[in-house]
Amino acid sequence: MSKPQQMVSIHTEYIQIDQLLKLEGLIETGGQIKSLIDDEIITLNGVLVTEKRKKCRPGDVIGIDGLEVDFIITKEEA
Repeated sequence: MSKPQQMVSIHTEYIQIDQLLKLEGLIETGGQIKSLIDDEIITLNGVLVTEKRKKCRPGDVIGIDGLEVDFIITKEEA
């Protein structure tokens, strides 16, 4: 069964995954992503994330084990 999806709108070409998680209130500082990466619980389009500044672009799907929602990146229209 797939998780519900939450849209995250950005107005730039990409957003770094640590900034995305801060924007969504999942971490307070960019440094907190290190433990999530070490725990191997973040995926980008189904692939394990190993870089704390991984670029996420419109159309990408971010999943985090233990959360009941996936995040979908969308491009904010000007």
